[in-house]
Amino acid sequence: MPRPVKWRKICRLPESNKFGPLDLDAKEENCVRMTVDEFETIRLIDLEGLTQEECAKQMNVARTTVQGIYAEARKKIAQSLVNGKVLVIEGGEYRLCEGFVKDCRLKCHRHRHA
Repeated sequence: MPRPVKWRKICRLPESNKFGPLDLDAKEENCVRMTVDEFETIRLIDLEGLTQEECAKQMNVARTTVQGIYAEARKKIAQSLVNGKVLVIEGGEYRLCEGFVKDCRLKCHRHRHA
């Protein structure tokens, strides 16, 4: 029997979910797909300055899980930039934070999207 999914806690969805060359259609062959939980690791580690351990606690997963998610996210960003592909952020194994949570450093309720 497969292991049950452990949902990753996400504080916010991206404001925009497509990035890339302005002159390129977002056809399947021109896209790199990043999951929302991969986006969240980039946001927490690179933008907010959290350590991988702090990020793991925030997302309610193991540090080794964050390491894997983060490595995959960085690879996808590099593929998009180097190969001139559209980066599309969608899907993944996540749940939006349901509001103000004691351990949420970013006060999720301020960023929650409907």
